[in-house]
Amino acid sequence: MRHPHRLAQRGEQPRVANIALSQVQSTAARASAWTRLKSNRNWLGLWFMLPAAAFLILFLAYPLGLGVWLSFTDAKIGRSGIFVGLENYEWLWDDNVFWLSVFNTLLYTVVASVVKFGIGLYLALLLNERMPFKAIIRAVVLIPFIVPTVLSAIAFWWIYDAQFSIVSWTLRHLGLIDGNINFLGDTWNARWSTIFANIWRGIPFVAITLLAGLQTVSPSLYEAATIDGANRWQIFRHVTFPLLTPIIAVVMTFSVLFTFTDFQLIWVLTRGGPVNATHLMATLSYQRAIIGGQLGEGAAISTAMIPFLLAAILLSWFGLQRRKWQQGETND
Repeated sequence: MRHPHRLAQRGEQPRVANIALSQVQSTAARASAWTRLKSNRNWLGLWFMLPAAAFLILFLAYPLGLGVWLSFTDAKIGRSGIFVGLENYEWLWDDNVFWLSVFNTLLYTVVASVVKFGIGLYLALLLNERMPFKAIIRAVVLIPFIVPTVLSAIAFWWIYDAQFSIVSWTLRHLGLIDGNINFLGDTWNARWSTIFANIWRGIPFVAITLLAGLQTVSPSLYEAATIDGANRWQIFRHVTFPLLTPIIAVVMTFSVLFTFTDFQLIWVLTRGGPVNATHLMATLSYQRAIIGGQLGEGAAISTAMIPFLLAAILLSWFGLQRRKWQQGETND
């Protein structure tokens, strides 16, 4: 008669073997899935994007979220504050200085962006033609953009000086004016002066970027249009401009964003004066939050900029969607 203990051992041996086999198969399956995950081309882009995504979350998404949260608190420098809901926004709704900064920001952004686009497009078309010393001219055009903003602002501060302005001196010696122009002391003079300084700095970015887009247009298209009898304006309208539209949308989006959030140029030139005439939303936010110590109110002003920036981005995105045919797609 067989020993019952031996029979139990024999019964357990297949069960242990099955468990071990399943564990080995599970480990192999996990290893195979991990190998496929590492080598799958669809996942390869994700692995490359993870460091950039972590950087954006840490240095962009987190500060943005923290700023939005602070806008709902009464935080001050040195004190975390408590949740107050929409109190900061209700205060801003009745704040005349805030609405003046909104007007200044929109005026500053619209005028500067339109002028930068017009002059930048003209320079791009000009630099795309055959001309001597083209490389040197392109380098010279880039100078206003590569000079640090603070240095540019200090240079314009001297140009606009009420007593020693070279512009006033030249016009006075030409007999065009009787006295010096108060560039930064008069409200509207200060607005136009800061807008001009921003235009001077921003034109190279628009011109060089559009020039890069013009370089991608096939010369055969121009040749075909010329053979068909099109003049220069018709070639620009029906060939150059449609093909350049996606690049224009991207360039103008960045131009609007950079102009709308401009801080250094205004702060160095006028610090928002005179009488808050040049205060942008960015400079007013800094003044209220850092100098005034009202972090919650300053954060609310910064958060109020988000809808305007989203509107500019969405406008550009829809502009790109309308040009899907250029990639061989059809509009829905």
